[in-house]
Amino acid sequence: MTTPKPKFHFDPYNPQFIENPYPVYHRLRSETPIFFHEGWNLWFFTTYEDISTLLGDKRLGRTMDHVLSSGDVAQKRKAAQWHKHPYFTRYVRQNFMEKEGADHARLRKLAHKVFTPVRVRGLENRIQEITDRLLDKVENRGRMDFLRDLAAPMPVSVIAEMLGAPPEMSRHLCLWSEAMTKMYEPFHTGEEEAQAEQATKEFSEFLIKLAAQRKAEPREDLISALAAVEDEGDRLTNDELISTCIFLLNAGHETLVNSAGNGMLALLRHPRQLDKLKKEPSMSKTAVEEILRYDSPLHLFKRWVLEDMEYKGRFFAKGTEFALLYASANRDPAEFENPDIFDIARKHNPHLAFGKGIHFCIGAPLARLELQITFNSVLRRLPNIRLVKAEPRRLQGFVFRGVAELSVEF
Repeated sequence: MTTPKPKFHFDPYNPQFIENPYPVYHRLRSETPIFFHEGWNLWFFTTYEDISTLLGDKRLGRTMDHVLSSGDVAQKRKAAQWHKHPYFTRYVRQNFMEKEGADHARLRKLAHKVFTPVRVRGLENRIQEITDRLLDKVENRGRMDFLRDLAAPMPVSVIAEMLGAPPEMSRHLCLWSEAMTKMYEPFHTGEEEAQAEQATKEFSEFLIKLAAQRKAEPREDLISALAAVEDEGDRLTNDELISTCIFLLNAGHETLVNSAGNGMLALLRHPRQLDKLKKEPSMSKTAVEEILRYDSPLHLFKRWVLEDMEYKGRFFAKGTEFALLYASANRDPAEFENPDIFDIARKHNPHLAFGKGIHFCIGAPLARLELQITFNSVLRRLPNIRLVKAEPRRLQGFVFRGVAELSVEF
């Protein structure tokens, strides 16, 4: 079989790509919708149809551990040098979203018993209070960094309260999350690996102490609920409890910050859409969905081929790794009408920003609520908000897409 390659060099770490990857995605979908990247040893998929289909294909998984022998698993982990990062390996690489089969089903079921729609709805007033408190600090300044002053501290304050952590821990949670999520980029430095390991060590040690306190004296917080959750006699182990809390921090912080930054930038660059949302705050639900589609915070997710398989006339051997370009799928004209148009009233919007299938993001309801409150609060209280820089500096990553800063005046 001839291995298809893109007709141009695909380099997602190129500064021009980081600034605007969507023209490249358009060419890939048109010219080479499925292609192999030799440097990364990955098969890339770019269309909505393919990615949506593959997310529901049981021949693929987030891990291969459940279809390998214990010896093969040990050899695979040794080759990946898991031993160099014992804390990160123990608590981040093995959370329930990184598992498959019975392990995933069991852990997700227990987590769902705690992370319920009722619990999320019960946070609405507190999220609003936190958002207002942060806006109080900047309202009379006439200027702020939207990320530093609002988008970053708000979700981490919410997560800290959910976990039952003291408010002064919010800064540490933010730094820990930033360090750990850098490991999800295809390429990271030895220094970044060391920082991620240290962050995981510090956070896990903090959570172990907190969990012990909550088991002795439960409170109305998430870690107490996770410690007590039970399903037909099944409970989370201590490691599972810690890894679940770390996952909720990483997923609930980094993705939310990038979604908020990308969304505010999109609104400020599209004044008609901005005015619509100012006049009709009830449009915040569809606006948030369009923000998540138009400039998605997570551009790539991987899957392993669990058994020899064929897909669209191509053979893929067990152990092949797929790279699903969510952000490309979300701009696919075969699924979305005028996909490069930012339209907060868009009706048909089955975007993949939160994934699909059994690994659909468990924190999606909370993220949606936080984003709706953020945009409505900012536009209500700072109606004259405008960009200071037409081209804000972008994060230098590929998997996570966001802005490094977003200076605004009002």
